[in-house]
Amino acid sequence: MSAYWSILVLAIVTSMVGQTLLKAGARSADFLGQLLDWHTLTGLGLYGGAAILYIIALRRIPMSVALPCTAVSYIAAALIGHFAFAEPIGSMQLAALALISTGVVLLALTV
Repeated sequence: MSAYWSILVLAIVTSMVGQTLLKAGARSADFLGQLLDWHTLTGLGLYGGAAILYIIALRRIPMSVALPCTAVSYIAAALIGHFAFAEPIGSMQLAALALISTGVVLLALTV
């Protein structure tokens, strides 16, 4: 795996950690509390860092491949939501996640 693919994976992971922190910050009682919560502020910072990493990855990975590969974050979001926040996952969602996974793998194999 080239360094640029590693950077793309790091961008996806960083984005997912940021998303998880944004969800954790949503537990605040009011909107202002949510905005000022350390979870939210750190999550926003990680999103910015993920964007910078994604920009670097785009230097060598075609956007038509890199952006669809970020769909792996949908799978991670569903799993994190289920295990960390007790959100339900139904059979239809599992089927959709399987289709997304298949598409990401097929796309990555074309490079």
